[in-house]
Amino acid sequence: MSIKVSITDDHYVVLRGIETLLKELPNIEVLSIHESAKATLEQFERKVPDILFLDINLPDINGIVLTKQLLKLYPSLKIIGLTNHEDVSFVKRMLDNGAYGYLLKNAHKEELLTAIETVNNGKCYLQKEMQRKILDQSLGKHTNAAFQPKLTRRETEVLKAIYEELTTQQIAEKLFISVKTVEAHRMNIMSKLGAKNSVGIIKIALEKQLL
Repeated sequence: MSIKVSITDDHYVVLRGIETLLKELPNIEVLSIHESAKATLEQFERKVPDILFLDINLPDINGIVLTKQLLKLYPSLKIIGLTNHEDVSFVKRMLDNGAYGYLLKNAHKEELLTAIETVNNGKCYLQKEMQRKILDQSLGKHTNAAFQPKLTRRETEVLKAIYEELTTQQIAEKLFISVKTVEAHRMNIMSKLGAKNSVGIIKIALEKQLL
C-alpha cells in the first residue's frame, strides 16, 4: 500500500521539484501540492495525506503555526518541516508543535525516502547536520547568546501576538491598548531585535528563543 504524501511550499519551482523527486520513489503517492496554508487547509477538508512536507515561510500563515493548527484538526497527520533555515530554534519550534521531522530543501532523493519511511513508522527524522547542531546547543556550544535583546513585559505580549499573526487592531483589542501604542511597541521590538519588518521580528525572536 502506497504512502500518501502532500507538499506545501510557496516557491512553485521548489514545489514542482520536490513533487518530481517524490514521484520517482517506490510506494509513494503524491496526493496534493499547495502554495499556501489556506490551500492546504482547503485540500485537507477533502482528503488528508499520511505525510505532509511543510515549508516554514508561507505567504499567509507560517509553517510553525500551521503545524499546530493542522495537528489539532488531524492528529494522525505526520508533518516534516521542509525549509532553508538551519537555525536550531526553527527545528525545535516545529518539533514542539508536533512535527515528526525536519529536512533542508537541498535533501537528496534517497534522504527524502528515508525521512518518509522513518516518519511513516512513527519515528522522528532529523538530518545528521541538524542532530549535531541540536546536540552542540544542548552542550552549550552555541554563540547565539552573544546578543540577547531585553524586552519589557508588554513588548513580549505584543511579540507573541505578532507571532500569532494578529493584526495591529486585533493586538490592540486583545491587550486593551490603543493602535498607536501597539505600533510604538512594534517599533521598539524592531529596534531592539534589529529587524526590518514583522517577518524579521519572528525570525530573530525564534533565533534568540524569545518565543
